[in-house]
Amino acid sequence: MAWLLSRAETRHKLSDAFKALSADALARNNQAFLELARATLAQTQEAARGDLALRQQAIAELVTPVRASLEKVDGKIQELEQSRAGAYALLSEQVRSLIETQSQLRTETGKLVTALRAPSARGHWGEIQLRRVVEMAGMLDHCDFYTQTTLNGEDGRLRPDLLVRLPAGKTIVVDAKTPLDGYLQAIDATDEFTRKARLSDHARQVRAHMTSLGRKSYWEQFDQAPEFAVLFLPGECFFSAALESDPSLIEVGVEQNIILATPTTLIALLRAVAYGWRHEKLAQNAAEISILGKDLFKRLSDMGEHWNRMGRSLERAVEAYNGAVGSLESRVMVSARKFADLKTAPLGVEIAELEPVEKAVRALRA
Repeated sequence: MAWLLSRAETRHKLSDAFKALSADALARNNQAFLELARATLAQTQEAARGDLALRQQAIAELVTPVRASLEKVDGKIQELEQSRAGAYALLSEQVRSLIETQSQLRTETGKLVTALRAPSARGHWGEIQLRRVVEMAGMLDHCDFYTQTTLNGEDGRLRPDLLVRLPAGKTIVVDAKTPLDGYLQAIDATDEFTRKARLSDHARQVRAHMTSLGRKSYWEQFDQAPEFAVLFLPGECFFSAALESDPSLIEVGVEQNIILATPTTLIALLRAVAYGWRHEKLAQNAAEISILGKDLFKRLSDMGEHWNRMGRSLERAVEAYNGAVGSLESRVMVSARKFADLKTAPLGVEIAELEPVEKAVRALRA
């Protein structure tokens, strides 16, 4: 029993000693492993630190141009932002100025519409437009138009706005007293129905004025005048608005011997008149040239007769000269030359022979 107990204790001691040795070996191994791991990790960290520095340097080399480009872009963006702010301020100022101008234009337009509602102002404006049309047509140089001429007719005093003098003493009468009340009211209309109604009134007013002009019979006040008068509308819009509401205005005007004319058509009419005046001037010049030609022919004929008389006189003078030369040569010089034969004449002095004139005067054949 003692042996068994001794053997069990020995086993227990050996087991404790083995555990102690195992623990100690494990501790040493762990310590060695940790030291090796620490050394390896240190080496790895050192290598990684160097590689990281290289990578950082490489990344810095890559990022530096990008950073410079980004800085340039940022500078450009700031410049654009400043330019945008300046442009926005300028645009705001221009918009504000445009609004003020539009407001002023609206005010002035309102004043103009108010002024045109007065018959005197409307008539004066029509006369100004009429004179401007005459200027553009080139009729001022001919002095063949008269404004605000008063005539005495069967219905009282007639006052056309323009008398266009045609060649051969003819005359065209132009009236510019256009009614515009309906058209101005149509402009101020706030709805389409009212606008169309006012335009219809405008067409009726134009028709009534055409009828009134037709009754005046302006063309009967002149000896040589076409059997029509011209109603001048100072704007294309007035004509188109009236014609839109009443397409028969042109036919009605022709029936009453009234021709509706806008600035464009009146310019064409006046240009045709100016063309006729140019041809009239050419005809007058041709007549004057004919008279001058006849006079010049008569003067040339008289001058030719004078030249013929001068030629005949020259021929007689040549004949007289030749006769005198012959007489002098045969009667005088023969005796004078005998002094040389008698040695009484001065030495070296001779008497030249006189020659007659053989060239004849050229006769004027024309």
